[in-house]
Amino acid sequence: MTDAALSNPTAFRTAGPATPAAVDDRLKPLKIQPLRALKAFRKLMRDKEDTAQVFEIMMALNGKSTQRGYRRLISTFSGGRLAYERTEMAAVLSDRAYIAAFAPHTVGGAYRRFVHDEGLSAEGLIAESRKARGADATDIQHPVAWFGRRIRDTHDLWHVLTGYGRDGLGELCLVAFSYAQTRSLGWAFIAIGGVIQAYRMGYGPQTAKAVWQAYRQGEKAAWLPGQDFAALLSEPLEAARARLNIALPTAYLAVPEELRRDPLRMAPAAAAA
Repeated sequence: MTDAALSNPTAFRTAGPATPAAVDDRLKPLKIQPLRALKAFRKLMRDKEDTAQVFEIMMALNGKSTQRGYRRLISTFSGGRLAYERTEMAAVLSDRAYIAAFAPHTVGGAYRRFVHDEGLSAEGLIAESRKARGADATDIQHPVAWFGRRIRDTHDLWHVLTGYGRDGLGELCLVAFSYAQTRSLGWAFIAIGGVIQAYRMGYGPQTAKAVWQAYRQGEKAAWLPGQDFAALLSEPLEAARARLNIALPTAYLAVPEELRRDPLRMAPAAAAA
């Protein structure tokens, strides 16, 4: 620095406050769009396997829940470490050789059986989510986007931990559990909509009882988004459930297995029995 600059105080003055950088649209909280959610829900009711509609509903109703969840995660030391490491769970759960190494009684072993029996994969969830938002927004390298992927990619792992199957009633119960854990309105919308449809079919009480119990158990359980899932895979399943305070889903299990597949068709099935 020259002597002239040192003797001139105005040399260090700026022209004024810096203009804030524009916020990338991909990082803005999602707008609440009830009509978009309703349209997607109607499609989902027509085809329960159309997983892309679930992501449409979540896109329409998530709002600020992902941002809130990330802030909660980094508010603890253990959560901050997970955010610092930013492990992509899709990569972990897609490593077949890695998953194959877990003992049968562990969370990883139970997950392996679950995805094999149901014909599922972490890649499948990713593909469906990209239909709703596109790869550009879904795969962005940003901590909040990473947290959203973390919730998405561990959905089937939550099935294993909670004991809810992939049948229609099991999915309704898991979304109710997920709402209690994340406070994302999309989950609540699907759960409530499913229960209303079940009542219209004349088989609402059993569905409502199972879904309500799932919500209550989600409230009582440890916060799953803050768990070290990679480490959890090697833990014995029953020990993990006890540690996380995940109780047996008795109301769900009380419904006959053949009637759980689609709670909206339980009425005619029961009448024929």
